[in-house]
Amino acid sequence: MNYFEGPLPRLFAHRGASGHYPENTLAAFLAAIEQGAERLELDVHASSDGVVVICHDETLDRCSDGSGLVREHTFEGLKSLDAGAGFRAADGSRPYAGKGIRIPALEELLEALPGTPLNIEIKQYEPAIETKVIETLDRFNARDCVLLAAEDDRIMTRIRAAAPGIATGSSASEALEFFVAMQSGALAGYSHAGRALQVPPVFQDVEVVTADFVEAAHRSGVEVHVWTVNDSLQMRALLEIGVDGIMSDYPARAFSVMKEMGLR
Repeated sequence: MNYFEGPLPRLFAHRGASGHYPENTLAAFLAAIEQGAERLELDVHASSDGVVVICHDETLDRCSDGSGLVREHTFEGLKSLDAGAGFRAADGSRPYAGKGIRIPALEELLEALPGTPLNIEIKQYEPAIETKVIETLDRFNARDCVLLAAEDDRIMTRIRAAAPGIATGSSASEALEFFVAMQSGALAGYSHAGRALQVPPVFQDVEVVTADFVEAAHRSGVEVHVWTVNDSLQMRALLEIGVDGIMSDYPARAFSVMKEMGLR
C-alpha cells in the first residue's frame, strides 16, 4: 500500500505496540497490526557489517542484554542478544526476558509484513547508512510504502539526495522553522520539502499542536503527525482539531478512540 493511501487520521504504532511488547521488535510490530494500527513507526541503525537493523538507541544497553554501540557489533552478534530483556512491565517484572525476542533486521520486517506503510527514522549519523536503507527498501520494492524521517538536518539532507522523490518528514529544525513562521504570520509562499510535520504536542512547555498549527500545515500542503500520544483524552483533543496522524505506544487504545469518534 502506498504510504499516503488508507484512512485518515493515520494510526501509527510507535516502535510497534511498545507499551505492551519490547519496542522495535517483530513481536511488537505484529501485535500492533493485530490491534488496529495501519502504520508502523520505527528507528534504524546499521551493524558493523552493514545490515540495517531496527533499534532506537545508538547503544544496546537499554533495549537488550548487550552493551556498547550498535554500529560496532556484527549482525550475528546483534542477533545473539536478548531484545526482550530491556522491557519492564508495570509491576517491574521482565516478562519477555529469555523468550527468544531478537533485534530484527529491516529486511525481516519487510518480509514479515509486505506492503505495510512504514515510518522509518534514520538515527545513525556516522557512518552514513541512507544508501543501505534505500537499497534494502528497493530489494522489496517498498519505496512507495515508506516515509523516511530524521531529526538531524544532515541526515535528512543525505536522505533527499540519495532518493529524490521519496516521501520524507521534517527534521527538527524544519519543524521549528515552520512553527516560528506560523507564529509570526510569515507562511506566505512557504514551501516545505517534506510531506509531513511530525511533532510532539508540547515541547519545552510550549504547546506546538494547536488548531492554528494544523490549519497552517494543511494550507501549506503537509500533514501533521503527533508523537507520542498515549492518553485517550489527549488523543481525542488532537483528533478534534484535525491532526492527520497519531503515533502511540498503545495502538489498541488509539484505535478505540478513533472508533468511538466514528473515524474507524
